[in-house]
Amino acid sequence: MSLETTGQHRVAGGTLRYCRHASSATSTAMRFSLFLPEGKGPFPLLLWLSGLTCTEENFTTKSGAYLAASRLGLAVLAPDTSPRGEGVADDAAYDLGQGASFYVDATEAPWAAHFQMERYITTELLPLVTKEFAVDAARCGISGHSMGGHGALTLALRHPQLFRSVSAFSPISSPTRCPWGHKALGAYLGPDQNLWREHDASLLIEAGAARGRFDEILVDQGSADSFLEGQLKPELLEAACAKAGQKLRLRRQEGYDHSYFFVSTFMESHLSWHAERLR
Repeated sequence: MSLETTGQHRVAGGTLRYCRHASSATSTAMRFSLFLPEGKGPFPLLLWLSGLTCTEENFTTKSGAYLAASRLGLAVLAPDTSPRGEGVADDAAYDLGQGASFYVDATEAPWAAHFQMERYITTELLPLVTKEFAVDAARCGISGHSMGGHGALTLALRHPQLFRSVSAFSPISSPTRCPWGHKALGAYLGPDQNLWREHDASLLIEAGAARGRFDEILVDQGSADSFLEGQLKPELLEAACAKAGQKLRLRRQEGYDHSYFFVSTFMESHLSWHAERLR
């Protein structure tokens, strides 16, 4: 399957495409949405990673991103959150399997056959999009929400050559120290928790992974988020950044929950923050 546009819409003066292609990393068809502002480009690119249960559709329809992205001249790429389809491993629970990749390369059966999301994003999706569309690979930022916030932070820290800027909404700040992370990383990577540490943003920063790579990390967290204490734990990210000397702008937003109502409220400020760094 070559790259296929499955839908196209005029929005905010630009063009939104839904695309599908065959992935060698996941051995499945993969889907993404891509917004391009009006003009010739090449445009700076923001990669958005969505959270548990989401597809490429959630951000695209709920974030309210495209008016601001159009004004800023920013392209926005939103892939699906996991491989899908017949023969792809899954779980009955919402926090494992299809829709819950945690953006890692699984090493354990039955997940390893298809759940190669870190490799897919960093070595396949980004090169494909920069080859086929008017986006500038040298000016790329990354952001995401919840599981996708975890993915944004860890991929930026593990592949700093790909990303100039990184932000997150309600990220799973330390998956080695929360139930979601224990379940997913244990399933995908096995019982050796030393391997889990390589996908924990707080521990990576504490170990010096961010040193000299990002002038600032931006995080928004709602105070009324039902997952705040049990799963997200932004205080661990805050402590790691303080210890490592990494500048973190952690904005605790009073009364906001975990939903896209929260994300959409502060989306424009994140886009502006990235655009400033991707000039």
